[in-house]
Amino acid sequence: MKELLVVIDMQNDFVTGSLGTKEACAITEKVRQKILSWTAEGGEVVFTRDTHGENYLETQEGRKLPITHCIRGSEGWEIIPQLQPFAGDSRIFDKPAFGSVELAEYIRDGGYEAVEMIGVCTDICVVSNALLVKAYVPELPVSVDASCCAGVTLESHHAALCTMRMCQILVK
Repeated sequence: MKELLVVIDMQNDFVTGSLGTKEACAITEKVRQKILSWTAEGGEVVFTRDTHGENYLETQEGRKLPITHCIRGSEGWEIIPQLQPFAGDSRIFDKPAFGSVELAEYIRDGGYEAVEMIGVCTDICVVSNALLVKAYVPELPVSVDASCCAGVTLESHHAALCTMRMCQILVK
């Protein structure tokens, strides 16, 4: 079975940087173990990377979330050190928005039989990408491993998981 693991935005700024949380730090080892297990079985892993320009604060997102983060080329933009060995061998989708159309097209055209998503933030980028993939490939089983995800808050994390369940995304 051709399956894909998508690691969403496990970047320094979301784990230990300007938008980091203790919840994001807490899932780091689980995410690493999930990737190790996935690759040991020969599975494909791809990453997304939130990517902004120097003008971030002038964008709509920057005006609504005025915390500079994930500026292309900065340390905060990089995948966290614990996952760097995997990211170096994987495709990375740089995305200027919450969801990646390029990722959804890659999945649609890739002949996958199932896709699993993990990472941060459950309530922003994980949910956006899961719903986008569901829209692009409605019959594809899409799952999210809740133990390998963290939201902005615990409450919004749970709300996003509920939303995904309602949209026929399997929450593990």
